[in-house]
Amino acid sequence: MAEAILGLSAYYHDSAAAILVDGKIIAAAQEERFTRKKHDSSFPVNAARYVLEEAGLELDSVEAVAFYDKPYLKFERLLETYHAFAPRGLKSFLLAMPVWIKEKLFMRKMLREELSEIGTGKPKILFPEHHLSHAASAFYPSPFDEAAILTVDGVGEWATTTIGHGKINKIDILRELDFPHSLGLLYSAFTYYCGFKVNSGEYKLMGLSPYGNPDSDEVKKWKRVILEELVDVREDGSFLLNMNYFDYATGLTMCNDALWKRLFGIHRRELESELTQPDMNLALAIQQVTEEILLRLAKTAKEITSSNRLVMAGGVALNCVANGKLIRRNIFEDIWIQPAAGDAGGALGAAYAAWHIGKEKNREIIPDQDSMEGAYLGPEFSSVDVVRIARKYQTPFKYYSNFDELCKYVAELLAQGKIVGWFQGRMEYGPRALGNRSILGDPRHPEMQKRLNLKIKYREGFRPFAPSVLEEDTREYFEIDFHSPYMLLVAPVQKKHRNPLPENYHHLDLFEKLYHLRSDIPAVTHVDYSARIQTVNKNTNHRFWNLINAFKQETGYGMLVNTSFNVRGEPIVCNPDDAYKCFMTTEMDCLVMEQFLFLKENQRDL
Repeated sequence: MAEAILGLSAYYHDSAAAILVDGKIIAAAQEERFTRKKHDSSFPVNAARYVLEEAGLELDSVEAVAFYDKPYLKFERLLETYHAFAPRGLKSFLLAMPVWIKEKLFMRKMLREELSEIGTGKPKILFPEHHLSHAASAFYPSPFDEAAILTVDGVGEWATTTIGHGKINKIDILRELDFPHSLGLLYSAFTYYCGFKVNSGEYKLMGLSPYGNPDSDEVKKWKRVILEELVDVREDGSFLLNMNYFDYATGLTMCNDALWKRLFGIHRRELESELTQPDMNLALAIQQVTEEILLRLAKTAKEITSSNRLVMAGGVALNCVANGKLIRRNIFEDIWIQPAAGDAGGALGAAYAAWHIGKEKNREIIPDQDSMEGAYLGPEFSSVDVVRIARKYQTPFKYYSNFDELCKYVAELLAQGKIVGWFQGRMEYGPRALGNRSILGDPRHPEMQKRLNLKIKYREGFRPFAPSVLEEDTREYFEIDFHSPYMLLVAPVQKKHRNPLPENYHHLDLFEKLYHLRSDIPAVTHVDYSARIQTVNKNTNHRFWNLINAFKQETGYGMLVNTSFNVRGEPIVCNPDDAYKCFMTTEMDCLVMEQFLFLKENQRDL
């Protein structure tokens, strides 16, 4: 009889559920996609129902439920931290304790009550540690039988950073850095000070950093200040934060604004206010410090494991700029990063830990192929579902029985500068749209980035967009020798595709830099000539590959702009209804769902 493990993450941010059957990933999804609440932290009742249904199971058929951290250890950390910092943090203590005493201390009971809404079974409930869940999510689905493991995030129970070693079905945690010394929380403090939301704006800070002037005295000074006053970094990548400057341990904000103002000479930027050059320079300074720490940690992981391969997870592993630089340093021969590297991936890692560590089950390893199924692990919908939406909204469509013919026509529309919503197959697991829930455009179009940001996504104009490129064409456009199927690596654009910069480039304001035509693929070339790349494999996602290939036949360029199918503040669309509503409330020109083409009223003569 098949053995199933249900993995869950919940109650902090990015709740999710994942299911393994006989050690194989069947399905995984974030709760936000179903509730439409971005970064939903509630118990993932909808995601859990979905993964069980996808596996063809009821709850009473599940052998165990694995929750992604240990609540008692987390409670211990809270008590010891409040005690260590007393009398600071009394207000935070009084707010946190009632929730823990009434609910979270009795997590097993609370999970039982939540699971009773899903089914009648009473499977065992297991609690692997948070960073073990991250480590398991990184190692077990990787294509490696042995690898160094690096997990870096805000905080789990105590750990904020771990270095481990995976062999076949075993994981040994070899080094651990504990709270409050956290690279994830250091980066989040700068996210907060630069005027973005913590736990969701870190990627904005990363996207802002290339606008900083790397040659400026300000960046050099602030990097020195960070390393001398805020964080003491050791040769092995371990570090200590000067907690006099931070409030996150016991306070209600990330840092002490007055002390930071004295340190950097600039006020904390208010949310949504104008971005200034000092904001950009500060973003660059902390990005450079983050990269330096990660490189040192990677070198230490190499030294203590003697491994030629590295796997990574934890929220900091989503810093694709740092990842790209790590790869180019050639510390390891091969690197694999969990596409759902944040807390959502903890659900999958918890299930893996229960299966391989708890039950001591062996792994089936396929050389050069991971087990993530391209991260296409969410719900999929049929032609019948699409037709129902057309009937619901009384909207005409065109059905293409020949998918190649559809791709050819959509490629022509893209080459004309049209913006296309692309909805195919199973939804992606993790924060990136990888060609199944995507908004697409022509990377050659000089106005495409501006149009996508302001007219489609309704988000900050400085934000860059990613290219999805045919895997076999990657080296034609980008200086990278690695595959990047999960859009987790940044690499430079090839020099032959670049345009020269004006002499006064670093003295231009943000939008003058942004709208300078830096290459012949300007919509995906960031201000420092970099791009966050998705390499598209024909076997992994043949539909998306076919469309990009059709665009190549039309234009000679084997890539498209690919951004997630959502607008600012909303999760990526899950079902055809979500997709149609997003299509109609933005300035997208057409929508493709499976083999159905929808055009807006004023576009139907195309």
